[in-house]
Amino acid sequence: MANSPQAKKRARQAEKARIKNASQRSMVRTYIKKVIAAVEANQKEQAAESYKVAVPVIDKMVNKGIIHKNKAARLKSRLNKKVAAMA
Repeated sequence: MANSPQAKKRARQAEKARIKNASQRSMVRTYIKKVIAAVEANQKEQAAESYKVAVPVIDKMVNKGIIHKNKAARLKSRLNKKVAAMA
């Protein structure tokens, strides 16, 4: 456990960051699930629209350091492949 004042402060800051990051990751997963749900429901327009909304959110998480850039590229590629396969 943290003993020095600065270690206690860092522990508080780390906990705040952990909660915020978890929330951000959850939000990204929700956007991804919306695209997949539209694809599985065979709704082409809805899937394409959901994909267009999800891509900037994924990119924003990369800039914030929430997810790795390669993971983001992989997610976008797989989602795009599913949406394109519907056309």
